[in-house]
Amino acid sequence: MEKLISGIHKFQSDVFAPNRAFFRKLADGQSPQALFITCSDSRMVPDLICQTDPGDLFVLRNAGNIVPPYSPGAPSAEAATIEYALRGLNIRHVIVCGHTRCGAMHAVLQPECTANMPRVKQWLDHAQASAEIVCACYSHLTGEARAKVLVQENVLTQLEHLRTHPAVATALAAGELKLHAWVYKMETGEVFVYDPESGQFTNLGAEAIPAHPLIRRGPVNHAVPAGV
Repeated sequence: MEKLISGIHKFQSDVFAPNRAFFRKLADGQSPQALFITCSDSRMVPDLICQTDPGDLFVLRNAGNIVPPYSPGAPSAEAATIEYALRGLNIRHVIVCGHTRCGAMHAVLQPECTANMPRVKQWLDHAQASAEIVCACYSHLTGEARAKVLVQENVLTQLEHLRTHPAVATALAAGELKLHAWVYKMETGEVFVYDPESGQFTNLGAEAIPAHPLIRRGPVNHAVPAGV
């Protein structure tokens, strides 16, 4: 706790005070550039990875960067956040970003890890389709290679779930929304973006490929991306 309290004091003196006008303007409202859906993992820091300022990203975080499919009559924090982002804040880009070394995906591959966490186990059922895709299409992979491909497939699965939400479906139909699938490689700091034309995740480096307006599963090329 001492580090947190010390950090607050440092923020107030070294960050807030010199930028008082900027923060005062933020107090009047927000206009984020994107809805960023990612994992609750403490090592995932969207504003650090994207080098964005307060107010740039509207962030939704949970275990495994999961988007439960829309279910009428079953309100959820995810559904409310997505709807507010699109209809309340008029956000036009949604990013689902997974990451390597993901504990949630590890638990999907090894269900015994959540034997004493029934609510976590139930939550991770939303990644079951991803696990079955990996079993069917990547049966030759084991260990870390299998975990990495599950992270990628899970991002794509959650994008499909995202498309079931009425606010998303409506905005896509109107051509007002773009969906993006990213994977952050924790070991190197690289970010990989899904290219639906090749069915591969491509390094989003200096020569970044254009983001595509719709993420489609495909026909998906199930070859393992060499760089991720």
